[in-house]
Amino acid sequence: MFRKNTQPIPSSIAPVERVTSVLGPGINWQGNLHGSGGVRIEGAYEGEIAIRGMVVIGETGRVTCENLRANTVIVAGAVHGNITAEKLEIRSTGRVWGDVTVTAFATEEGAFLRGQVRMEDKVELELEQPAEGSADAAESAGTAPESEETA
Repeated sequence: MFRKNTQPIPSSIAPVERVTSVLGPGINWQGNLHGSGGVRIEGAYEGEIAIRGMVVIGETGRVTCENLRANTVIVAGAVHGNITAEKLEIRSTGRVWGDVTVTAFATEEGAFLRGQVRMEDKVELELEQPAEGSADAAESAGTAPESEETA
């Protein structure tokens, strides 16, 4: 009666990305956001974003940053800054002020973009590892107490 579709799924399709962290409405956050996973922003955020995964800016979300880098970005709120992503979707309520570099780009009717769109075959996200910067800080902090002890 009901048949299951037995066509093979191509291996090039990536698994569905999921939101694992939420910055809720009414929250104002300032800082840098780095890591992997999915983030949904419904409040106000100011700072750099570099996520290996998905970033969703909800209808009440407001992001101000120089660069937002992620695999997938969905904008239903407002973004003031440049976006570099493999996939970018600007929903009908979405507003973007900044340049965009993507491999795939989609908008709904009513979406707003003030900036340039550059489409590439492949996008280098240049996601940094925070451990590199903290190692330098730890080394310089570790040398100060030694000099005090020897003095």
